[in-house]
Amino acid sequence: MRGVPNFHHSYIFCSVFSVLILFPQFSISANTMSATESLTLSSNQTILSPGNVFELGFFKPSSSSRWYLGIWFKAISKRTYVWVANRDSPLSSSIGTLKISDNNLALLDQSDKPVWSTNLTGGDVRAPVVAELLDNGNLVLRDSNNNDPDEFLWQSFDFPTDTLLPEMKLGWDLKTRHNRSLRSWRSPDDLSSGDFSFKLETRGFPEIFLWNRESRVYRSGPWNGIRFSGVPEMQAFDYIVFNFTASNEEVSYSFRVTKNNMYSRLTLSSTGILQRFTWIEAVQNWNQFWYAPKDQCDEYKECGSYGYCDSNTSPVCNCIKGFEPRNPQVWGLRDGSDGCVRKTQLSCDSGDGFVRLKKMKLPDTRATSVDRGIGLKECEEKCMSDCNCTAFANTDIRDGGSGCVIWTGEISDIRNYVEGGQDLYVKLAATDLG
Repeated sequence: MRGVPNFHHSYIFCSVFSVLILFPQFSISANTMSATESLTLSSNQTILSPGNVFELGFFKPSSSSRWYLGIWFKAISKRTYVWVANRDSPLSSSIGTLKISDNNLALLDQSDKPVWSTNLTGGDVRAPVVAELLDNGNLVLRDSNNNDPDEFLWQSFDFPTDTLLPEMKLGWDLKTRHNRSLRSWRSPDDLSSGDFSFKLETRGFPEIFLWNRESRVYRSGPWNGIRFSGVPEMQAFDYIVFNFTASNEEVSYSFRVTKNNMYSRLTLSSTGILQRFTWIEAVQNWNQFWYAPKDQCDEYKECGSYGYCDSNTSPVCNCIKGFEPRNPQVWGLRDGSDGCVRKTQLSCDSGDGFVRLKKMKLPDTRATSVDRGIGLKECEEKCMSDCNCTAFANTDIRDGGSGCVIWTGEISDIRNYVEGGQDLYVKLAATDLG
């Protein structure tokens, strides 16, 4: 927190000392706020993280009359907001107070009515509670005698807005059934919850979907041990480490930065674009090095069932070998959304076989079964013995591949890459194997 200047003039010193006695909320320590302190909009106070990386305070967009409580980068020159507390309940005037009340963080408006709160109930909190802003951008509410991250009473990292920071998790805490997701701003000047959201789904083989209201518009593909199947640009960097965890306690994606003074973030724009930025100190700006959706083939189910999209072909939609357009007339007009159908039905015996498709984004995995304990050969045998199985692939592409994911029924939202992707094996009738 910005402290009161150290005045040397005795009269001013005594006046300031008197103010501190009458109004103790003004003497907030550097990166914490206790239950006897508060943060007020009118005083232009802020809380700084210990290394001055992030700052918490009140702000309003340039062309807006509404005020928000949020967190932004302090360590860089370009004001960049990464979290907003009251995005859907902004302050309508320049009067607002953040304080700790009943072991909760609460934001009060000009009438002293709460417009936002951490909403914690119950629990046995014996020591005084403090709010603290950490150097990773996480605002936490904790027991003043306990710094254990596993025992925070509340943390902003569990409630992302439009930005994913290093060490922040996207996905499910299976113990609490809480799903951490991104939600866009409505516009650059309206920070309320917008139309677009980015959510991890755990049904089948987990993957993340971009939604426009109630419609899926983009899919990351499942995690293949290195990256998401549908994000070939997700290369290993010497300063960024990607992590995907699937256990009994959580299913989540996160990343961390291993280089000091390097700043990276993943954001969801108000127009529905996912973007990864890294701060370039030399030019004092954010560099975008990945975004999605980026082309027609990123659009969800662009080529329907049994069709795959390839941005290097014209038209971009193609039928998998052994399949033909379901609606040739519409397909001829370059609308592949109806997809493809089999030329020959499966016989459900040993006469069926598989065609290998290389460098593919794996199909929608919500209706799949996964066995991480077997390899590709056993996976093929398992698919062959199941009349409903239509395709299979490895779950992990590292070290030659391992694990087994099996699709039953139609497969969709597939695309081909020049680089990236992985092998997908689709079941065909013997006569279509060639």
